[in-house]
Amino acid sequence: MERAIAHFSANHWPAERAADGVTLAFDDRHRRRIRLTTDGGEAILLDLPKAKAMAHGDGLQIDDGRWLEVRAAPEPLLEIRCATHLALMRMAWHLGNRHLPTDLTDERLRIRPDHVIEAMVLGMGGQVEHIVAPFQPEGGAYDEDNSGHSHDH
Repeated sequence: MERAIAHFSANHWPAERAADGVTLAFDDRHRRRIRLTTDGGEAILLDLPKAKAMAHGDGLQIDDGRWLEVRAAPEPLLEIRCATHLALMRMAWHLGNRHLPTDLTDERLRIRPDHVIEAMVLGMGGQVEHIVAPFQPEGGAYDEDNSGHSHDH
């Protein structure tokens, strides 16, 4: 079985050379060592020196020189929208105060389904839609991938 031995952040690897991809849910994209099956059906051992939080578009280099593209799998989510940007910022603050992984844009927030949080959002005047989409929550402030130095050596 071939091994994926190096991880590279999106835009720091030759994506045009991807031989295959691996589509994973958010929880499955934070690993060091695990058996994966590529989208093309090949068994690959992920064997990194340390656990990495992989994002959609990242690359994995296989020990034979080939490349795999990491793809975020669609999963059930709650998409939250608010009438104003201030209301959306308030909502983001409340979600962050509860330490919920949250996918952020300037127009919406996405979280995993949670009926208690859904009720809170609705009670604060937010709109909620149940969707299925890739989930890429914001990394932590102390996450090395958010330090501005985003490539492996």
